[in-house]
Amino acid sequence: MAPTPAHAIAVALLTTFVCCGLAVAADNVPIKWLRAHATFYGGADASGTMGGACGYGNLYSAGYGTRTAALSSVLFNDGASCGQCYKIACDRKLADPVFCKPGVTVTITATNLCPPNDALPNDNGGWCNLPRQHFDMAQPAWEKIGVYEGGIIPIMYQRVPCVKKGGVRFKIVGHDYFNLVTVLNVAAAGSIKSMDVKSSDSTDWMPMARNWGVN
Repeated sequence: MAPTPAHAIAVALLTTFVCCGLAVAADNVPIKWLRAHATFYGGADASGTMGGACGYGNLYSAGYGTRTAALSSVLFNDGASCGQCYKIACDRKLADPVFCKPGVTVTITATNLCPPNDALPNDNGGWCNLPRQHFDMAQPAWEKIGVYEGGIIPIMYQRVPCVKKGGVRFKIVGHDYFNLVTVLNVAAAGSIKSMDVKSSDSTDWMPMARNWGVN
């Protein structure tokens, strides 16, 4: 009897996991500090940051913890920036010193999108509107560099290599006729530039397409 789609997909899942290749983004990491602003969300335990537009799901169990941030659209780049790491410091030249913790940096991983709010002006609530570069950070990460009552602070940021342990991980879900592969725990560049797949009985690699976030 010919295999049903459900049987076929079980084989495809196995071969996808053991025979897929990927290329991490090889963008040049900026060597200078850039200016932006940062707010915070998610609560004191960052529980409100779970899920998100990158698709990592539970950030605790996925290994990203509370050092995460949602990026404004110009930085998020339709999900291509998911997984990238940024070192962030309060901008002492522009910040109110009452709300700034000088001499301290925190490194975060991009795990979510901070969507624009066109109903509010860019300088009064529409912090993630185009063309603003903005980090909506998990509250525990934000409080490393800012004082809670400040709400929003000017920052300096720099993209840096990600430090991860345990190697790249893949989570595979799907249905009868598709596989959705989530790529997690990527070190160095952090983000995925491209990904290819082949079956165990083929020598031909087929390009995969980004569906959303890191999926």
